[in-house]
Amino acid sequence: MAIAAIGQLCSTASMSHNLALCQVLVKKAVEAGAKALFLPEATDYIASTPSESLSLAHPMESSPFVLGLRNSAKESNLAINVGIHVPAPSGKMYNRSCWINEKGEIEAYYDKLHLFDYGALRESNSVEGGKSIGMPVETVVGRVGLMICFDVKISLAHKRQNAQILTYPSAFTVPTGKAHWETLLKARAIETQAYVIAAAQIGAHNEKRTSYGHSMVVDPWGKVLLDMTGEGSEAEIGVVDVDLAYWEKIKQEMPLLRRTDVYSEI
Repeated sequence: MAIAAIGQLCSTASMSHNLALCQVLVKKAVEAGAKALFLPEATDYIASTPSESLSLAHPMESSPFVLGLRNSAKESNLAINVGIHVPAPSGKMYNRSCWINEKGEIEAYYDKLHLFDYGALRESNSVEGGKSIGMPVETVVGRVGLMICFDVKISLAHKRQNAQILTYPSAFTVPTGKAHWETLLKARAIETQAYVIAAAQIGAHNEKRTSYGHSMVVDPWGKVLLDMTGEGSEAEIGVVDVDLAYWEKIKQEMPLLRRTDVYSEI
């Protein structure tokens, strides 16, 4: 078994402020004995307008936020999964989930495929959708398949090749969070027989945007192992044991034999 820490925080438009919060969570994760820390979508910043968000985006290799987290990962011997923004060639940006290993190296990343256009929040105005789903990455806590937030609603995107953990770093709105969050995460865990780890933003980021919180971990049987409170906006962690022997037991006792002769596997 490996201990995973799940971070919940309220990012603002200040990357230095958000990095400082993350460094506090890194310290708490290390003190809890965790091997990896999972942080929310858009941890680097959440801006008030699309234009402000575009102006804040940095290449992953030179972002002060990413460089700061890479240094924290290396110093703490702690792997970190974090949601960031990076410029896209189109003039928009990518909403990216980045895996930083315990050596401080960027080992894998995934750009969000399915964008959130609901009500006044139109992600596609400033974000370019990703183009591919990579293979799961081997990590200190197991094989991790990287996804992001609204991807959780598109079930065909989640049949990852033998992933032991699926991640959904998120910044769910309060209305959709209350209606769909737990149900969707449990469904993805059950249909893939994987641990689902969903670190979430919480609270009011600015006058226009508030996130639901309730960072959650669901096991391969669909049992909720962690549900962090949706009250307040303090940065905090929760911890869970990722038991890969239990994952293997679930896979063996109830094999899901997909009819790939009829439909293709993703």
